[in-house]
Amino acid sequence: MKIEGFGIQLPSPLQPEKNKNVGTENFGNALTELIKTVNDSQQESQKAIQDFVSGNGVELHEVMIAGEKAKTNLELLMEIRNKAIDMFKELTRIPV
Repeated sequence: MKIEGFGIQLPSPLQPEKNKNVGTENFGNALTELIKTVNDSQQESQKAIQDFVSGNGVELHEVMIAGEKAKTNLELLMEIRNKAIDMFKELTRIPV
């Protein structure tokens, strides 16, 4: 069984030539890619469940793995969202 990543590569702070244009566009693109990945994993999980129930040769452990992958991706997205909201709240408290 092949172990896959989350599907996006976050920029490394140790590569200054790639981080010259770091800003809201890069964060937005990374967040959009993560949302797409979460959506894809949710759809794969639903398909695995449907195939298992229909008897299309999907084993129970494959259904469980797809479900856990979707759950983990969603939890990661929710944590990133929570941290972004906390960051925004903190920035709005800074006096100008």
